Amino acid sequence: MANDTIQKNDPRSADPAAVEMLRIADRDGLDTIWQRLEKQQPQCSYGQLGTCCRICSMGPCRIDPFGDGPTRGVCGATADTMVARNLARMAAVGSSSHSDHGRKVAQLLKAVANGSNSDYQITDTEKLCAVATRLDIETEERPVKDIAADVAEAAINCFGKQDEEPILFAEKYLPKKRFERLKNLEDSLYEATGSKMGLLPRGIDREAVDILHRTHFGCDSDPLSLIVQSARCSLSDGWGGSMIATELQDILLGTPKIRQIQANLGVLEEESVNVVIHGHEPVLSAKVVEMAQLPEMKRLAEEAGAKRVNVVGLCCTGNEVLLRQGVGIAGNEGHSELAIMTGAVDAMVVDVQCIFPALADLCSCYHTRFITTSEQAKIPGAIHIQFDEHQANAIASQIITTAIEAFPSRNKAKVYIPKQTASAIVGFTVEEILKALGGTPQPLIDLIVNGTIKGVAGIVGCNNAKVQQDAFHRSLTTELIKRDILVIGTGCWAVAAAKAGLMDIPAQELAGPGLKAVCRQLGIPPVLHMGSCVDCSRMLNLAGGIADHLGVDISDLPLVGSAPEWTTEKAVAIGTYFIASGIPVHLWPVPPILGGPEVTKILTQDVKAALGGWFFVEEDPVATADQMEEIIMDRRAALGLVNE
Repeated sequence: MANDTIQKNDPRSADPAAVEMLRIADRDGLDTIWQRLEKQQPQCSYGQLGTCCRICSMGPCRIDPFGDGPTRGVCGATADTMVARNLARMAAVGSSSHSDHGRKVAQLLKAVANGSNSDYQITDTEKLCAVATRLDIETEERPVKDIAADVAEAAINCFGKQDEEPILFAEKYLPKKRFERLKNLEDSLYEATGSKMGLLPRGIDREAVDILHRTHFGCDSDPLSLIVQSARCSLSDGWGGSMIATELQDILLGTPKIRQIQANLGVLEEESVNVVIHGHEPVLSAKVVEMAQLPEMKRLAEEAGAKRVNVVGLCCTGNEVLLRQGVGIAGNEGHSELAIMTGAVDAMVVDVQCIFPALADLCSCYHTRFITTSEQAKIPGAIHIQFDEHQANAIASQIITTAIEAFPSRNKAKVYIPKQTASAIVGFTVEEILKALGGTPQPLIDLIVNGTIKGVAGIVGCNNAKVQQDAFHRSLTTELIKRDILVIGTGCWAVAAAKAGLMDIPAQELAGPGLKAVCRQLGIPPVLHMGSCVDCSRMLNLAGGIADHLGVDISDLPLVGSAPEWTTEKAVAIGTYFIASGIPVHLWPVPPILGGPEVTKILTQDVKAALGGWFFVEEDPVATADQMEEIIMDRRAALGLVNE
């Protein structure tokens, strides 16, 4: 395809590789997320404002925020009640998705510890002992598997605990000042309202069930009460379920190390069997990568006429295997359909979360085998190969064999792989960052104190078809590093930054003079990849470690967050546990809350004093960077740090 036929300014994506594939989609009349969004127009304005309720069969009810229609639902629910209930349910679903991920990892660690699973092993004993020590579990002169059994039991107990005390992971991982602040808020809320409201999570499952109960017909209609429980549930994810997933995956699969990888659709290979792993749970994807490297699989691939089996990642499970196994990543969420359209994908293997049901139909237009593996994500039209951790090697081998069998059916005339790839240095876990700093956060603190680095911005997020793919991610990131603000982050934002070359050494030249000098000295890019979206817990851990080191609260630190291009209910939970941890968070697109003026005021203004974190909305990347820098500078000033 000639370069001059490519629509370089395609409003759908800022990624040149994506633009090439969208041109093919337009030419061949293929359905994509962008076409489907266009067909949905105009979208329901009541839903966008959050003033639509379908909780009971007397609905759906809607409230006109401009006063020309109904002012209450049939049951009497106000606009703020509807908005708060809808938001709470989003937080419950988002928290449940990441926390259920963590549950599976905890159960696997238990199985490895008791010897009932031999397909996995404890890979990082140092991390195991570090986690155990943090949880007050004895490690001296004890067998590794006994320590692992105790850690697994402590993690599993966080899900189903029934008393009123905080879960162990939140108690031991939350920085001291933040834990005290959340505990004291419970007392002040009781004094102010006379109602029992809490913020420290008592049990991961319990907090989600609490939301589902209180949002049932005829229960909680108080916006403040609903928002407080949303925060509590979200905290059970950030400092509970997600923290468990990240910490225990490191124990089982290895704590990621700094390494270099390649990103974008160019990681697909025309002469190889290409397997794309997509989803979020690395317990499966790590095994697919491992089995694909066996000599037997190479032999089978060669017999089918291919050079080898080439496994590449997509979305967050792609982030997981690129961090630990150096696997190239074909793209973020918005690339899932585009990868198939190359005609070179022999199998797309998915587990859970962020998987378009439309992928099954698209794969039927090609030779691609679309393989689902989880009972929690069954998709009509897919080949279902149920994954079982106790038979992981055999099932991963079956998946690879299925892909190899598809290779001879590939229509070579349909194959077009964009050449774009970018190098990215990844693997900046808390452990690796501290190692680069000499084992303590003090050098980073010193750089912030003397103004060489103004502060740190954490960016997370998805792709959203309403926003030009990757454009906000790229623009905001570039704008922040130019202002000497170090950028860290996870998820589909991390893939966007990697594809744009922002995680490679040459990106140092885009940074301000202070950040550039630090990056040159340490040999790192100015934009740090910390993992998948479940690994937002790594950012919490880093912030908490710095806060404890200084004896302050997270809300005192010059930190700020952003979720540009957010899409999912997980993003609601993530954003909420960040503000509940004391970090202001930018959002775009607008969340469905504007129909509830009281809810909007609570989340954007009232929580500032109570939690130290709040939400703000902005659609322009430069204006967003202005606000983020202003927050950082205000916090520097409050700490007595003034740039020279």
